[in-house]
Amino acid sequence: MDTTQVIVIVIVAILVLGGAIGAAVATQRRRKQLEELPPAPKAQEAPKVEEETLSAAPPKEVPGEGEISTPAIELPESLPSRMQRLRARLARSGALGQTLLGILSRGDLSAEDWEEIEDTLLLADVGLDPTAEIMENLRTQVKIEGTQDPQRVRAILRNELRTLVDPAMDRTLHLDTVSTDGGVPVPATILMVGVNGTGKTTTVGKLARVLIAEGKTVLLGAADTFRAAAADQLTTWGDRVGAPVVRSDREGADPASVAFEAIEQGKEKGVDVVLVDTAGRLQNKAGLMDELGKIKRVMERTHPVNEVLLVLDATTGQNGLKQAQVFAEVAGVTGIVLTKLDGTAKGGIVIAVQRALGVPVKFIGLGEGADDLAPFDAESFVDALLG
Repeated sequence: MDTTQVIVIVIVAILVLGGAIGAAVATQRRRKQLEELPPAPKAQEAPKVEEETLSAAPPKEVPGEGEISTPAIELPESLPSRMQRLRARLARSGALGQTLLGILSRGDLSAEDWEEIEDTLLLADVGLDPTAEIMENLRTQVKIEGTQDPQRVRAILRNELRTLVDPAMDRTLHLDTVSTDGGVPVPATILMVGVNGTGKTTTVGKLARVLIAEGKTVLLGAADTFRAAAADQLTTWGDRVGAPVVRSDREGADPASVAFEAIEQGKEKGVDVVLVDTAGRLQNKAGLMDELGKIKRVMERTHPVNEVLLVLDATTGQNGLKQAQVFAEVAGVTGIVLTKLDGTAKGGIVIAVQRALGVPVKFIGLGEGADDLAPFDAESFVDALLG
């Protein structure tokens, strides 16, 4: 091996040794730097989440959600309260009395004055025969007493009107109940009849309120099957006071069947009174009047109908008498309900219809309010007639 080779080997060895020493020194220096670095901060623990926060919040309650709203049951006005109110209304509307008082206040009554009194009574729908009777008795009594005092003549006229209105007539509703052979109570029944436009269905609803105000339980029968609106209207009246309604599912159904079913359900429910509404009909339609007779016969299979009430529009005057007479023959009317008697200008129809039928006016309607129907009070009515 020559000198040149030896020199090369030595140089390579020196280079390798120097690299190794440098690497070791660098490693040592790096380790020392790492040791001198401050310790790394500990990682902060995530805050614990309470179990309650993980559970879903309960849903907020929505008032009334999921519930079926039912209409509030109304409490009808008591009879004493409504009679006092209607009495006051009659007193404020004494058009007939104001006219008569104006005539009587003239003092000495001339032939023209007497004729004017007679015309006033006729215009008030007192009727020909009752008016003639009043005038004759009034003239005779004034002549006997030899008086021309307006207040005394008014008092005599009041007595004559009172006699014709007849406070002694039985105006109560006869709602006696019976039991079947099996001991099942049969509710009292009221059949409502009348022509179209008299407010008959409305009167059924109002009469139900009168009965409920007296502590009776009532069921309504919608036997006016010719008008779906009539059954809907009756249902509305029933819902307002909590009275169930029996009606047909189809228009034009047999009204007698509906009336019979109403009585049967009345037995099952144990109600006190079943009120049956019927379709309005003209008194000159024989077929419809025959059907009315059939309804009554079917209702009486268990027990005679307690009351047949004819609803008359007070404003129809003498035309109402013709209607009343035919209905009385077919259905055996036991009482009259005079509607739309908002004033006493036509109040004489009370006298005329009672004279013609021999049955009493039992109820009068003096307005459109739900409780504007009340038992007829003869004394108060006569006082209102004369103002």
